[in-house]
Amino acid sequence: MITMYGVIGDPIAHSLSPAMHNAAFKALGMDCYYAAFHVKGRYLHEAVNGARALGFGGLNVTVPHKEAVIRFVEADAAAREIGAANTIDFRTNKAYNTDAPGAIASLEDSGVKVKGRSVLVLGAGGAARAVTYGLLKAGATVTIANRTAQKAADLAAYMREYGEVFGTGMDNLREKVSISDIIVNTTTVGMGQDETLVTADMLSDRQTVLDLVYRPVETRLLREARLAGARAIDGITMLVRQGALSFEIWTGVKPPIDVMERGARDAL
Repeated sequence: MITMYGVIGDPIAHSLSPAMHNAAFKALGMDCYYAAFHVKGRYLHEAVNGARALGFGGLNVTVPHKEAVIRFVEADAAAREIGAANTIDFRTNKAYNTDAPGAIASLEDSGVKVKGRSVLVLGAGGAARAVTYGLLKAGATVTIANRTAQKAADLAAYMREYGEVFGTGMDNLREKVSISDIIVNTTTVGMGQDETLVTADMLSDRQTVLDLVYRPVETRLLREARLAGARAIDGITMLVRQGALSFEIWTGVKPPIDVMERGARDAL
């Protein structure tokens, strides 16, 4: 009997999760299948209950449901602290957030030390929330820069109990970039468009740039980072690592990350 898994979101057609998870299931010879499901917000509770009733092993939850879904399942400590979950395990009926550790793993697997580093997070939305939490827990100092400065300040105030964090606007961005060891773009700038908030002349070869945007994989931000000699890490790197953590939560098996990454990249 096949065990079903899936991802729910709105929109969802762009998701690479089915490609990477099914590649891992196939490589491991597991009788499982993963699919994407378009779920509107008003049907979120029914969708979660329906998947549970149908015997699904688990679900991933993506935009815009990560915050709302924790009302319907028991969130673990980290998901509660972040205020969002992206993984539900129906064996335990618990929800988790793998975005935070996934972001840290994408940096550390690329040879980037996080502890003690100064990190500039661009954006103050849901992704920034998880990334900032993960960075603070890993021992980094974080500055959140957002077009609406108050939103950055509010997020920083919320996260302050977990570490040293500041919230600010996008003014004097060149200076903020120059004093940072790591720059993480959590905004949608560069998604499907040749735009960037940070250019090569603002960067140096001592820095690392992580762009969570993965369509296209090679964003203008990453091109600018490479032009400056900085280390550039694309969004697929994080997508795969948060997905691998979800896979392990559901199955208790460590998936082959290289297989998942190849599956995701081939699907683009």
